[in-house]
Amino acid sequence: MLDGVHNDRIRCGRLRERIATAEEAAALIEDGMTVGMSGFTRAGEAKAVPMALAARARQHPLKITLMTGASLGNDLDKTLTEAHVLARRIPFQSDPALRRAINRGEVMFIDQHLSETVEMLRTRQLPRVDVAVIEAVAITENGGIVPTTSVGNSASFAILAEKVIVEINLSQPAELEGLHDIYIPTYRPNRMPIPVVTPESRVGLPFIPIPPEKIAAIVVTEKLDSSSTILDPDDDTRAIAGHLSEFLLHEVRAGRLDHTLQPLQAGIGTIANAVLHGFIDTPFHDLKMYSEVLQDSTFDLFDAGKLRFASGSSITLSERKYQEVLPRLAEYKPRLMLRPQEISNHPEVVRRLGLICINTALEFDIYGNVNSTHVGGTQMMNGIGGSGDFARNAYLSVFVTKSIAKHGAISSVVPMVSHVDHTEHDVDILVTEVGLADLRGLAPRERAATIIANCVHADYQPLMRDYFARASARGGHTPHVLEEALSWHVRLAETGRMA
Repeated sequence: MLDGVHNDRIRCGRLRERIATAEEAAALIEDGMTVGMSGFTRAGEAKAVPMALAARARQHPLKITLMTGASLGNDLDKTLTEAHVLARRIPFQSDPALRRAINRGEVMFIDQHLSETVEMLRTRQLPRVDVAVIEAVAITENGGIVPTTSVGNSASFAILAEKVIVEINLSQPAELEGLHDIYIPTYRPNRMPIPVVTPESRVGLPFIPIPPEKIAAIVVTEKLDSSSTILDPDDDTRAIAGHLSEFLLHEVRAGRLDHTLQPLQAGIGTIANAVLHGFIDTPFHDLKMYSEVLQDSTFDLFDAGKLRFASGSSITLSERKYQEVLPRLAEYKPRLMLRPQEISNHPEVVRRLGLICINTALEFDIYGNVNSTHVGGTQMMNGIGGSGDFARNAYLSVFVTKSIAKHGAISSVVPMVSHVDHTEHDVDILVTEVGLADLRGLAPRERAATIIANCVHADYQPLMRDYFARASARGGHTPHVLEEALSWHVRLAETGRMA
């Protein structure tokens, strides 16, 4: 087994002597360090070293600042949280145990736009990375690191870190090599434009370029990525997809789009995945994606002959779809590319390409402000992720959600959101299973009337119309009854229902 690893997966001969156990590698991480780990939405995370670090911390307590690309799989955030390793976590997470620790104030969580973390590292606005832990499919002859199923922030972590630990994962297919496009922006104040002009533009290297001497340890692993928890489309998500498809067909008829649309971006999760899946049953064709996470729907669209090319920062699939896609990776590979998240999410590129961006809201209000992160205004859910990078710079900024949650106890459309992640200025289209609100060119009072008529569940329509009528009577460019604006959230906290 190791001979094959030496020859095929670690091609820089002088690095083979640095093969170590996970425990030996984890010993390089000391109390108080800042650690950058690979991983983006449960894909491509380092798997052995963090578990060894947690085991060590149970015997010899230590705390670190952990930076990643996005959320981690294999219960790593849970394990590190329960071992009390995490002092600070940046920039995104989705683990229930870590979420509870964050909301208790035990872990300091910095919720950032995903395009910004390494920009702040590069300019020393955040503490430097002491150790980077990167999962790889191979190390090249010159010491370049070939990532696995995600790039995320791995490239800049490895470039900026004092030391690098590489996990060579034998369960990741060798066919991943050549899939990546590693481009690092030049430094300000003389930064050159990022030369991505189409989703399929290849502008970088197929590996992360670092000096071989920075690699302090290599750990061999064979653990699979965690599968996603995406659910199949249901009646509501199919209705949301139908409303959006009909709207886009209207844009085609109006001459603002053609049947190839603009490149698509979709956030992670069941609703966004279902909306993309809905494009299979439409007349749209020769589609392209420029997104951050490539989900099941990406490969469904490939197989249906609808999608020509997809660029992202990670591939995150359900267990069933992993079993279908990985054996066929060579077939999909010419139509796929994985980039650093600062490029997949870069505002310059998003604006240039003119993306149709579809992201998920926890709630939105009658004026089009969107809350993506905080339940009840105070309890962190996951984080803003890349939605802000895309929403402000999109050709069309679309937010989708079901109109109610918790069997009708919660309305996802409220008088005023309890936390604002995306202001009304960054939102063009809102969609629920009830209908679609096109907010372009509308003043606040017009937006409110449109949202109430098209997006609010029937059970909440009378309450919402009454609120807006009384608010309008008070006047103002954006009318509110301030003493009642958050009363639905207060009622939910007190009684378990908004109405």
